[in-house]
Amino acid sequence: MLTSTEILHLVNQYLDNMPYDRQPASLYAPIRYVLSLGGKRIRPTLMLLSYNLYKEHPEDILAPACALETYHNYTLLHDDLMDNADLRRGHQTVHKKWDANTAILSGDSMLVLAFQRMMKCQPDKLKPILELFTETALEIGEGQQYDMDFETRTDVREEEYIEMIRLKTSVLLACATQMGAILADAPESDARNLYKFGEQIGLAFQLQDDFLDVYGDPEVFGKAIGGDITSNKKTYMLINAFNRADDAQRTELMQWITAKDFDRQQKIEAVTSLYNTIGIDRMALERIEYYFAEASKYLDAVALPEERKTQLRAYADEMMKREK
Repeated sequence: MLTSTEILHLVNQYLDNMPYDRQPASLYAPIRYVLSLGGKRIRPTLMLLSYNLYKEHPEDILAPACALETYHNYTLLHDDLMDNADLRRGHQTVHKKWDANTAILSGDSMLVLAFQRMMKCQPDKLKPILELFTETALEIGEGQQYDMDFETRTDVREEEYIEMIRLKTSVLLACATQMGAILADAPESDARNLYKFGEQIGLAFQLQDDFLDVYGDPEVFGKAIGGDITSNKKTYMLINAFNRADDAQRTELMQWITAKDFDRQQKIEAVTSLYNTIGIDRMALERIEYYFAEASKYLDAVALPEERKTQLRAYADEMMKREK
């Protein structure tokens, strides 16, 4: 069985050597650029590790695995445009390096390329794979819309937020693990358990991202902390602070949320202090641990010897021990 490091090398090599020989070159240059910026490649890695549970040579499904990475980066390209973000992984976003129209058109082409690459799976698996992929893509769009809707609300409930991140983030990880199982001819019950494993680890991963944006070490996290606080992003932290604050705390929180002019560091410190007083830090850590434990239960339920699950379990542990 391959390690996650060996699989990551395969994925990067495949993406780096992917030809873009269609014209006009100006349409495909941003696509090559986006996919060259690196990243953790979590989705194709999960897919290949899941396949490798049952079959050797996970490189046989690199095309559909990298289809997921292409799709994921397409969503990031459009997210950056919607957020008017300047940087992605320390580099200029496409709409800044080129322009908004290029970002839209190249992003649309990335979506089509993702389907083209997905169709390179085994012919007898094409129908279930495309059904899973299209359902997942629709869910991700629904999650993004919920996220946008939440921007103008101060009454978002925790369960609404969990459903939003499940749709926006978790289902693509779940799709990856189930696809790997389907392509490896795994039993249907195993494929379902691997889907739930990916879904639950995705929830833990996103909640950890929320937590690290407030409590992470900037040197390790790779960026300044507090970005979610200064932008008033509806995260697990902020939503639960609103819902659990007393009247005085809610008033102070609202003052910071509605302030147009503020000192960045002062706002971060004040809101973080409120989180600490209300107990949001402990609550978030408990919730992260809950979803990680749920993910482990579903992996335990996969009907394979424990030694076959070693690499996938190790990768999940690695994901959740990250500090960036």
